[in-house]
Amino acid sequence: MKTTIRVGGVPEHFNFPWQLAQDYGFFEKENIDFKWSFFSAGTGAMVKALEAGELDMAILLTEGAVSAIIKGLQAKIVKQYITSPLIWGIHTGNHSGLENIGACEGKKYAISRFGSGSHLMAMIDAEVRNKKIEERDFVLVENMPGAIRSMEANESQVFFWEKYTTKPNVDNGFLRKIGEFITPWSCFQIVASNDILENHPEKVEAILKTINFTCKQFMTADNSIDMILANFDMQPEDALAWFYSTEWNTDYTISEKMLENVMYSLKKIGNIQHEVKPLELIGAGVNLV
Repeated sequence: MKTTIRVGGVPEHFNFPWQLAQDYGFFEKENIDFKWSFFSAGTGAMVKALEAGELDMAILLTEGAVSAIIKGLQAKIVKQYITSPLIWGIHTGNHSGLENIGACEGKKYAISRFGSGSHLMAMIDAEVRNKKIEERDFVLVENMPGAIRSMEANESQVFFWEKYTTKPNVDNGFLRKIGEFITPWSCFQIVASNDILENHPEKVEAILKTINFTCKQFMTADNSIDMILANFDMQPEDALAWFYSTEWNTDYTISEKMLENVMYSLKKIGNIQHEVKPLELIGAGVNLV
């Protein structure tokens, strides 16, 4: 009898290896009934789904995963997924009058969810610039279409979202990019609920082994960029720039210092009240380095 494993991720090019593994039947060969769900609202929405028992595993932004686990999410980081940082585009609408991030004080920030990257990265960016964003300055918009509507109505004026995912909406004139912010740590982690780790640890291990293999193949395949262009709305030059700036992790190591940096930053912006030992964030199969 197959074991059903429900996994969630954002509908972005980073997660294409999961689609490949599913299409090639790799999970089925491990006797896993693999159920994939896209979450356009991002990490915050996936954390809620994990809390509600609607997902068994999810690919979360690092800062969101660490924050959620410290705040009580019954889950562990079981693998680093993307080693490289995320390049956030800082966007605004056509009616805001903003030309750069330095003019954003007192403006409204569009976010998908509290606890999502669009929320936490805006706060970390502000802290780096010795500024502060109040909770009342955030406008919940659910996803990118919601952000575009909010910006068009000038209900919000600033929107942090992954650069290349947002670029088609910059190219077509719905949004304007006024800056970039590079995440100061690796960007995505695979998180598994404590329930699935307790009840089906061998299936979690099989999924991680499979995705390690698929990511390694994707990084070295001659037609990787062609596949990205065929499946995502990207210009060839953007696909090239994104692909060669992205590194998928293919082992079970994670930097202890990196996790400490994340906790330090989250505490500094007031998102968490205390730090924990990095070992408390990770599953048994992860090696701190």
